[in-house]
Amino acid sequence: MNDILPIILPILAVLVVLGALIPVLMKTRKNVKNYPGTRDANDPVQARGAGTLVEDRPAPAPERSAPDGVGLAGPETVEVPDNAAGLETVPVETPLPVAGRLTRLRERLVKSNTILGKGLLALLSADKIDENVWDEVEETLLLADLGTEPTMQLVDALRERVKVIGTRSPEHVKALLREELIKLVDPTMDRSLNVQRHADKPAVMMVVGVNGVGKTTTVGKLARVLVAEDKDVLLGAADTFRAAAAEQLATWGQRVGVPTVKSDIEGADPASVAYEAVKAGIDQEVDVVMIDTAGRLQNKVGLMDELGKVKRVIEKLAEVDEVLLVLDATTGQNGLNQARVFAEVVNITGIVLTKLDGTAKGGIVVAIQKSLGVPVKLIGLGEGADDLAPFDAEAFVDALLN
Repeated sequence: MNDILPIILPILAVLVVLGALIPVLMKTRKNVKNYPGTRDANDPVQARGAGTLVEDRPAPAPERSAPDGVGLAGPETVEVPDNAAGLETVPVETPLPVAGRLTRLRERLVKSNTILGKGLLALLSADKIDENVWDEVEETLLLADLGTEPTMQLVDALRERVKVIGTRSPEHVKALLREELIKLVDPTMDRSLNVQRHADKPAVMMVVGVNGVGKTTTVGKLARVLVAEDKDVLLGAADTFRAAAAEQLATWGQRVGVPTVKSDIEGADPASVAYEAVKAGIDQEVDVVMIDTAGRLQNKVGLMDELGKVKRVIEKLAEVDEVLLVLDATTGQNGLNQARVFAEVVNITGIVLTKLDGTAKGGIVVAIQKSLGVPVKLIGLGEGADDLAPFDAEAFVDALLN
C-alpha cells in the first residue's frame, strides 16, 4: 500500500486542478465566440472590404453591352425643360449678328497695347532706316511671337519695298506694313466651320485643349451662334474630370435652348459619354453635335492617348467633321508647342484663339498658321457671350495697326 501512494497522490492532484479549470475554459470559449470579427462555420461569409454581407446584397444588375473600347458611363440627357405652369420662363439668348461681333472685337483689340503694330510703325517711320532699325524690327517681330521664319519673310519683304519705293510718310509706311502683314496672316485660308449636316447623320465637332483655356465657355458661345443660324445643336459633356464641368455645359445648353448629354457618374469614361452624345444626336436628327473634352497637358502621353480614343470611338458612329483646338493667346510660343502635339493626336482642323486682348503678342496667329497650316477660325477677346467671332485677316491687321 505504501508503494502505491506515491503514484495515486499526483494523479489526484491533477484531477483537482482540472476540475477547477473547466468552468474558466468554458466561459472563455463563450466570450471568444461573441468577439467581433469571428464567425462560426455556419455564419454567412462577408465580402472583403465590402461592409455588407454577401447574402444581404441585391442580385447583380443585368450586364449592358457597349461598343468595343467604350466604358459604360451611364450618361443621361439633360433636355431643355418645357414651360410648366407657374415656372419662370428662361429666355433663350440670341447673339449679336456677325458684323456686330466683329466690330465689338475690333474695338477691344484696338484698345490693347500691341507691340506688333505700334512698335513696327514707330521704327519704320524713322527719318533714316539703317541696319540698326532693321535689327530692331526683327527683334520686335520675334518678341511678338511671330516666329523665326515668318519674321525673316516679313523683314525681307519690307526691306525690298522700302529699297524700291522708299518711305514717303507714316501713312505710306502703314500701308506697306498692312499689305505685308495681311499676306502673312493669309486671308485665302478656309476659315469656315464644317457644321453642315450629312444626309443621315449630324456634323460632329470636338473641342480640345489644355486646362484653363476656356473650352467649355467656347462650346457654349459657339452653340449660341449656331442656334441663331437655325441649326439644331446637341452638346456632349465629355469632360468628366473637372468638377462641375458637365453642369457648366448643361447651364450653357439651357441658356441657348439645346439639350446636353452628360454622365451621372463621377470620373466616367469620356469616350462613352461622347459616343452616347453622338448616338443621341443621330436619334434626334440634330444638325450638329458638339463634344466638350477635358483639359490635358500636351506632355501627358496617357491623357493624349485617351483623347485619341475619344475620337476613334465617335468615328464608330459618325465622322468627326471639325476638331477645334482652343489656345490661350497669352501663352505665346508654348501655345505653338501645344498645337503641334494635339495636331498629331486628333488632326486639328481649326484654332480658336482666346484672351487675345490680354496679350501684346498678336504674332502667335501667324506663327500657328505657318507652322501647322491650320487656320485660326475664331477669336475671343473677353468673357462676354458675344466676345467670340469669326477670325477676319484684314480686320485683325487693321486692329493691330490702328
